[in-house]
Amino acid sequence: MASRRKLIVASNRAPLSYRLEDGRRVARRGGGGLVTALRSLVSQHDVTWVASAMTEEDRALSAEAGGEAFDETAHDGSPFRLRFVVSDPAAYDWYYNVVSNPTLWFIQHYLWDLAYEPVFDQGLHHAWEEGYVRVNEQFAEAILSELDREPDATVFLHDYHLYLAPYFIRREAPDALLAHFIHIPWPQQDLWRVLPEPIRRAVHEGLLGNDIVSFHARRWSRNFVRSCADFVGVEVDQQEGSLVYGDRRVLVQSHPISIDPAEFDELAVSDQVRAAEVELQARRPEKLILRVDRTDLSKNIVRGFRAFDAYLDAHPEMHGRVGMLAMLDPSRQDIPDYAEYLAAIQRAARSVNDRFQSDGWIPIDLHVEDDFFKSVAAYKQYDVLLVNAIFDGLNLVAKEAPLVNEQDGVLILSENTGAHEELGRWALTINPFDVSEQAAAIHQALEMSEDERRARIEAIRAHVREHDLTAWIGAQLDDLDRWAARAAVRT
Repeated sequence: MASRRKLIVASNRAPLSYRLEDGRRVARRGGGGLVTALRSLVSQHDVTWVASAMTEEDRALSAEAGGEAFDETAHDGSPFRLRFVVSDPAAYDWYYNVVSNPTLWFIQHYLWDLAYEPVFDQGLHHAWEEGYVRVNEQFAEAILSELDREPDATVFLHDYHLYLAPYFIRREAPDALLAHFIHIPWPQQDLWRVLPEPIRRAVHEGLLGNDIVSFHARRWSRNFVRSCADFVGVEVDQQEGSLVYGDRRVLVQSHPISIDPAEFDELAVSDQVRAAEVELQARRPEKLILRVDRTDLSKNIVRGFRAFDAYLDAHPEMHGRVGMLAMLDPSRQDIPDYAEYLAAIQRAARSVNDRFQSDGWIPIDLHVEDDFFKSVAAYKQYDVLLVNAIFDGLNLVAKEAPLVNEQDGVLILSENTGAHEELGRWALTINPFDVSEQAAAIHQALEMSEDERRARIEAIRAHVREHDLTAWIGAQLDDLDRWAARAAVRT
């Protein structure tokens, strides 16, 4: 890990969120994998975190601080500063629920059915200008204010909510050191042509305001380089891995995110997980297929159920012996596409169960709830883990579950996940659109010899323990040190 430094971290979600409970202000740990991954920064560096105010109490606390950053304490006792960006509710809705999700998310996960959607009208252009642009300007203003306080701080931006902020920051602070990590796929350049040209160009020019842009997988980095060349006309320095943009160079990197193995080692033996495991074992079939996902369209849950349907149809000898446990966290249910997809998931599960259930055996055990302890308990028990995402920036389930599994479970992994670049050699690779192939992979996994199962999962565990969350953060900070030193030599 690089030496302690001053960091301004920017993300849509904050590491803490505030609510009133029984008339008392309570701080809750922020949700989302990104916030969880970045929390260790607080203990190792001097961090000011800039994030959106999402609750009324977030807004109240920001007002009490005069809109400035205030001192906070992380769950481990580490001090940090937190600054909320307070947006007009309508502007935030346009920024988040119209542009970020679903427009950018859908494009970057290849989710549009282009024969029918999207149909962009003035509503998108209004949401872009009055929502996405405005909120990004507010983030930039907050970050610039913090740079005035700490001019030598590094700005560490995250994800698709903040594509324009680097441009606005660079315009006012040309010497600032900016890094941006994008946690979702970057699609091939033709798909970006779905967006109106001014929006498409602004996305690319915004990100080119950074010194470093990073992704989870090399394929996403390559796509970014190509789309920048197509839409902005950058020159590509293949040897250095950088883009020449005007009088500046932008380094493009790939660093797959990981997990904290010690955290999962502790979780696996915690009282909450053990209690959930007892309940799970009481109803566990002889062979357990597991999937743990959000109910996002990109996770490909419906096709996964259809693949299990095809497997059961081809292997009647396994009826009553095998079951699929689907632990699904409801996601973005205020967006119509997501609410409709959850209904499709429930219909697909019901279809399989109505067709095959008998004598108390229900093939798909569907749970739609946010219960992380139950998920970790299921991680320990699966024989087959199905990760069949359409496209995924990485997919942390593919790393978390094998680490604590006690059954030498087999990982079935979509070739379109970022994690496949790391773990594919030890997984059964599937095309996420090929239901027959997925059904065959389920059969192969269940019939695999004990020695092969053990060899595969032990290799995954060793890789995850070596390439852990600390290594992920350290690699990015090393990039910053190297890039800053290079810039100093040039000047």
